[in-house]
Amino acid sequence: MNTSEPATPASEPSAPEPSASESSADAPAGRAHPAPAVVRSTRLQGKALLLAVLALALGGFGIGTTEFSIMGLLQEGAADLGVSNPDMGYLISTYALGVVVGAPLLTALGARIPHKTMVLWLTVLFTAANFSSVLAPTYEWMLVTRFLSGLPHGAYFGLAAILAGTLVPAGMRGRAIAWVIMGLNVANVAGVPVVTWLGQQFGWRWMFAAVALTGALTWVGIKVFVPFSPAHAEASIRRELTALRRGQVWLAMATGIVGFGGFFAVYSFISPILTDVTGLPITAVPLVLAVYGLGMVIGGMFGGRLADVSVVGTIVGALAGITVLQVAFGFLSPFAVPAVALVFLLGGAGSVLVPSLQALLMDSAPKAQSLAASLNHSALNIANALGAALGAAVISAGLGYQAPAFLGAGLAALGLVLALITGARTRRRAAGQG
Repeated sequence: MNTSEPATPASEPSAPEPSASESSADAPAGRAHPAPAVVRSTRLQGKALLLAVLALALGGFGIGTTEFSIMGLLQEGAADLGVSNPDMGYLISTYALGVVVGAPLLTALGARIPHKTMVLWLTVLFTAANFSSVLAPTYEWMLVTRFLSGLPHGAYFGLAAILAGTLVPAGMRGRAIAWVIMGLNVANVAGVPVVTWLGQQFGWRWMFAAVALTGALTWVGIKVFVPFSPAHAEASIRRELTALRRGQVWLAMATGIVGFGGFFAVYSFISPILTDVTGLPITAVPLVLAVYGLGMVIGGMFGGRLADVSVVGTIVGALAGITVLQVAFGFLSPFAVPAVALVFLLGGAGSVLVPSLQALLMDSAPKAQSLAASLNHSALNIANALGAALGAAVISAGLGYQAPAFLGAGLAALGLVLALITGARTRRRAAGQG
């Protein structure tokens, strides 16, 4: 891999070293301040900032679309590849495995590569892998291409969030992270329904073609509109891996895995819950999922601002909200209006949580922010697998489709306890430094 960015205009300003006011290697984790290890590029304003952030968010839109659209095209894919619907489910699992593996691996390997250049290479990998899915001749090849598609997921979101943070004033880091993640949220409202319809009308592989086109447009947008951002002078694979030696990083990951595991315990089975418990027709499920996606978009708007106020406080509040909402959903899911309203609120609460979890991981490893930021998406995909597995277990035990909601409430409550422990550790650390 060529680590030099091709044809970067000479007029692009080099990033100044962070000032003393921006550097705080000893700042306690959980405080909503920028961490010191990121070299800041020249900040943008107005139209230039909007175009740069939209380019980064477009990549998130493409990633979200390829991650979730396949769930609505399982039957078409099974017929095309000659396998069963459960076999098609492994395409979802292999993608998640790619995310878990790729986030730390690619971020560490790219430690010395300038952030913009690395994000461009990740976009190339994402685009090529999805285009390969269009051409995959067999089920086994499709498993490989789905794994490859997942590899850049976590590293992209981690590095794109850091890039976005370098473009805005210091007190807007949480919002910058949320803007990038907003692309994934919008994918659930617009991208997933559109490519699902496209796949149903013209063949399911067109979904991958549409995503590959999105990846190509993302590459152009980032290349043109995002300023050059050099790697930290002391960046190295060893430096990035120091994040894995910090207990605070593992505590933050555990908070996300357990807390979001509760969220996915319900979301993984939302279709049969809505049809078998709520009594809605199957044709209403996409509309309810769009309501869920709208909740994610609105929650993301507030989540970034709240992260700029208090990272740990936002995590505690979001997990407390998810706990209460899951209990309410368990009791009220037989009734259509409250069930749909709670789906909207759960989408919003989950989306509020994500930017603060990413900021917490970045603050927990100030000298290895790239890896720490990408680990957030490894944690979320582990949470996806955990929630789905435990939800399936309680359903298989004969407890019914309402049981995952109560299970999810328990997991979210455990995540809340871990968040409170994180807050207590942060306060003790701050007191010791004071």
